Amino acid sequence: MHITILLYDNMTALDAIGPYEVLAHVPGYEVAFVAKQAGRITVDTGLPLLAAQKAISEVERTDVLVIPGGPGSHALMEDGEVLAWIRRLHEGTRLTTSVCTGSLILAAAGVLEGLEATSHWTQRHRLADYGATPSDARVVRQGKVVTAAGVSAGLDMALAVLAQLADDKTAQCVQLALEYDPEPPFDAGSPEKAGEALANLVVKLQS
Repeated sequence: MHITILLYDNMTALDAIGPYEVLAHVPGYEVAFVAKQAGRITVDTGLPLLAAQKAISEVERTDVLVIPGGPGSHALMEDGEVLAWIRRLHEGTRLTTSVCTGSLILAAAGVLEGLEATSHWTQRHRLADYGATPSDARVVRQGKVVTAAGVSAGLDMALAVLAQLADDKTAQCVQLALEYDPEPPFDAGSPEKAGEALANLVVKLQS
């Protein structure tokens, strides 16, 4: 099983690392980080944390494509080379996936037209501009396209993908190995739960 995770500058590290940790340790699964050019990627905190082993020009097919999000997604939505590469790979994938605003990149590539999809709650309304139907679900499956909401939802998406590619028991084993059993100290993980005041503060901080 070949899994390709796209990297780019100013992306959110967990959007890529979450799915990587779920999928990389499954026997027979080969996960590769790729970018426009091979080499170090600077994430949205300003640190050069991730590195792409290959350039996108070296990857002609993959079983699973993962597109992470982050502030840098906006620039990538206008990058014709990357969008054309996504369209080419999508034709032959078993699953095409995204995390957070990575769905906007898929949308800009034309992958989400006519489909229901999700994204980070502050940005998901923009999916409608590309012919997609925004959803507030944490993970949305539409045929072979799977989109996840913001950042941490990438773990949920990857476990759902693993269950589809392998089986529920394999996904459950990985979940247990990661001890992914979240008990956050606050019930503020969605704008509906957090309330309007906190949601407005997040929007202000991100603008």
